[in-house]
Amino acid sequence: MKQIDAAVVDSDTAQGTTLESFAHLDEKAILRKMDIRLIPMLALLYLLSFLDRGNIGNAKIEGLQQDLGLSADQYNWCLTIFFFTYAAFEVPSNLILKKLRPSIWLPAIMVAWGVVMTLMGTVHDYHGLLAARLFLGVAEAGLFPGVAYYLTMWYTRHEIQFRQALFFSAASVAGAFSGLLAFAISKMNGVGGLEGWRWIFILEGIVTVLVAIMAFFCLFDFPETASFLTEEERAFVVYRLKYQGQSRAFKSSEDRPQVAQAEEFKWKYVGQAFADWQIWINIFVYWGVVCPLYGISLFLPTIINSLGYMSSTAQLMTVPIYITAALLAVVFAYLSDRVGKRSPFIITCLLVMMVGFSMCISTSKPGVVYAGVFVAACAIYPAFPGVITWLSNNLAGSCKRSAGMAIQIGIGNLGGAMASNFYRQKDGPRYILGHGLELGFIAAGLFAAIILLTSYTAINKKRERQMSEGALSNYTSEELSAMGDRAPTFRYMY
Repeated sequence: MKQIDAAVVDSDTAQGTTLESFAHLDEKAILRKMDIRLIPMLALLYLLSFLDRGNIGNAKIEGLQQDLGLSADQYNWCLTIFFFTYAAFEVPSNLILKKLRPSIWLPAIMVAWGVVMTLMGTVHDYHGLLAARLFLGVAEAGLFPGVAYYLTMWYTRHEIQFRQALFFSAASVAGAFSGLLAFAISKMNGVGGLEGWRWIFILEGIVTVLVAIMAFFCLFDFPETASFLTEEERAFVVYRLKYQGQSRAFKSSEDRPQVAQAEEFKWKYVGQAFADWQIWINIFVYWGVVCPLYGISLFLPTIINSLGYMSSTAQLMTVPIYITAALLAVVFAYLSDRVGKRSPFIITCLLVMMVGFSMCISTSKPGVVYAGVFVAACAIYPAFPGVITWLSNNLAGSCKRSAGMAIQIGIGNLGGAMASNFYRQKDGPRYILGHGLELGFIAAGLFAAIILLTSYTAINKKRERQMSEGALSNYTSEELSAMGDRAPTFRYMY
């Protein structure tokens, strides 16, 4: 049986509940229950989300651009417009998620984007495709930040990256499926009088709606109401989530701040999130990962196709890249959770990404370019859940965390709008500008990660000094609770 973390704080002592009250429970068994009931369905939702936003790249090399008469700039605008609405609606969506049950909100927005995706297969010109991508961004906006936040309501911060990676690895698997499905569906060219690329949108949209209907009955809300846990297990899961990141240096349980995991929504918490310095610096780290991520997911088939491979071959050549990246994402997350560190893994991934894109920009040899995007992707996908988890670990208070993660992901995903224009058709097959811009954003992300690392280290040391000098006596339990991650008892994870 796993040793229960002694840092978990007892807010129920007055009612007779102590940490020892749960000592007979098998924490690992409870975690396995949660993993089995939560992760597969969430991963499936995100797989379909990433598949539906990125399949336009597969449709392009199956004839979408030619059949709709799109110029290169018009095609790029269809990619870009998605991210404007996607970014704009992420914070509102997470605030709605706080009000509605996840088992209602997440499937509802999934039905919406599935319908939009299906209708995208019926567009006949540039303006129709542009409008469809615009509304796809509105509908998809709430899924990723919603699920990323939702997982923090189930798992502690030393467990969360592994689960985020299991969930997010669906994105890389989606990349693999996208190539395989596009290869297979394109064979339907002419069926029903429709081009093969239209069937890619229609069939994948229908599947999304069907899975969304299933999700209404398969998703669970929060630990307090989880039917697959016993009453005692539910109490323990809620209990262990309290006071994450708090210092162990308390004289007694009475000294500890009384912070509930579930808190009343107040607009001041949203304001605190917008004013938090770490969120804005983390966004640059996020851009350093997400720009290459969308560069790969939107243009990988095109990049490979431009190396001289047939479209069907290019679709299939994306598969090993994504499968390898998915496996590495899970391995890196497991190691990161085990050592309790985020920055060493993120910084290492950023450096490897620089190596990969440097290989791409340095030569026109197909083998080297393919190897370069392979290396880059195998660092991008492990880095992404690390960046998301790093910020969520360092935001205390569920309302502030909900808003902060939505800000990070919402504004961060404007990187997708930028990346949509990195790989211009006229720059092929070398795409020097695109690879160069990716390198620039990676360098900026690396610099921002180092700033966060040094800042967190300095703040933690300062708080240790304050605690040793008796600073805790200057605050009441309620004041420490209200301060959240600004409290002298809170320790940033780096």
